[in-house]
Amino acid sequence: MALRGKKIQQTKVDAIAAVKEKIGSARDFIFTDYRGMTVEQITVLRDKLREKNAEYHVIKNNFARIAFEQSNIAHTETMLLGPTAIAFIRDDANEIAKIFVDYAKESPVKLKGGIVDNTFFDEKQIDAFSKLPGRKQLIAMLMSTMNAPLQNFVYALNGVTTKLVRTLQAVADKKAGN
Repeated sequence: MALRGKKIQQTKVDAIAAVKEKIGSARDFIFTDYRGMTVEQITVLRDKLREKNAEYHVIKNNFARIAFEQSNIAHTETMLLGPTAIAFIRDDANEIAKIFVDYAKESPVKLKGGIVDNTFFDEKQIDAFSKLPGRKQLIAMLMSTMNAPLQNFVYALNGVTTKLVRTLQAVADKKAGN
């Protein structure tokens, strides 16, 4: 009996390399179960995600597992069970989480978990994360808080000058009346 070596198929190597490239271009990842979704529902979801600079792909679990291991990203084994689609997020993960939570109310997509800022989030944590204000909202809140003292100072100065002008006008009116 002849011994045969296992030949690695180039198509599989290329598929894993493509997944690694997507992983390298993304900051965060959200894993979902897409079972029961129609093509139209997945297309609508992909369009919503694309607007927020994210991609949504169905990938073979084994390819994804190998690509995540080679990219030194842990905690993906539990999420790569059963049918899995992955959102590759380049910008604010909070906005993407909100899209998934809102979309799950009207379609059969189910959150499995995610990796946000190299931290593993389970389904409940992703849901809680989606309820937090996003990065842009937090920056706007910070800027308004920083702007408030200066704005109050301007209003106070404006009030003093307005009061002075009104007093001078009242004195001028009183002298004109005499």
